[in-house]
Amino acid sequence: MENLITIELFGRCYTFKTESDVARAKAVADSLVKEVVRIQEKESGGSLELTNLTILILAALNIADENFELKHNQAQLLNKVAQKSDHLLRLIDSGFK
Repeated sequence: MENLITIELFGRCYTFKTESDVARAKAVADSLVKEVVRIQEKESGGSLELTNLTILILAALNIADENFELKHNQAQLLNKVAQKSDHLLRLIDSGFK
């Protein structure tokens, strides 16, 4: 069975096939739509008129930046956990000698 999701951007509907869980794919697509709308609302009063492509690129860059930040924070957290685990293991080992 094909998994299809449909999103609306700039007044047009786009339907995509997804190999992942439909609910997850829909959540990902909805986050793009939400970011596009946020940028449109933010820039609606501005002096520059952004093209749809520019808005999509800005939305993609914002989402990519957020993803990069989350990965960076996760790596830092994993490093901290590894250091604390190593420290605790050394304490435990030294207590049993």
